[in-house]
Amino acid sequence: MLGFNSSFALSNNDKLFKKNTMQKFTVPTRGEVSENNQEVFDNLQKGLGFVPNLYAYFAKSETALADYLAFQNRKSTLRAKEREVINLVVSQVNGCKYCQSAHTVLGKMNGFTDEQIIELRKGTASFDTKLDALVKFAKSATENKGRASEESKEAFFATGYTEANLVDVVIVIGDKIISNYIHNLTGFKIDFPVADVI
Repeated sequence: MLGFNSSFALSNNDKLFKKNTMQKFTVPTRGEVSENNQEVFDNLQKGLGFVPNLYAYFAKSETALADYLAFQNRKSTLRAKEREVINLVVSQVNGCKYCQSAHTVLGKMNGFTDEQIIELRKGTASFDTKLDALVKFAKSATENKGRASEESKEAFFATGYTEANLVDVVIVIGDKIISNYIHNLTGFKIDFPVADVI
């Protein structure tokens, strides 16, 4: 009985310790970041009309924001619409509500309907054979840590994608995993209309 009570007390203390030491994650303002990051904030403000919280959070690091934006905006063999297909499905697989929300907005800007965006997040694109192969390949690669199913790889190449496209798909998956993990770890406020739960 004593062992049970001691164990119970310890688990309660553990809960109190965890509750009292939970890290509070905050998004920095322009005045709270380095001069280099302030310049990036200003460029984002001019280009987008605001600094998304995800980008602002990267500025907690001296170099991460500029590095991430350079990585994200690199030249690609994939069209913007194809990159959004990947962004949507990877964010869904990784359960990142922030990126699901941001890419729902960007998906609409790239011509997808609400219904198509939901379908893409689920990992299919019945409205376009080539995008269907792309979304299935990206989903399989993400779920299986790069070991996409043979079926998804075969369909990807059969619809006209190349090995150069494969490299760029993996780059976009990597980009999205970075942002998914940042928000999943921190949970800061979503500053886009929140995406529907599916």
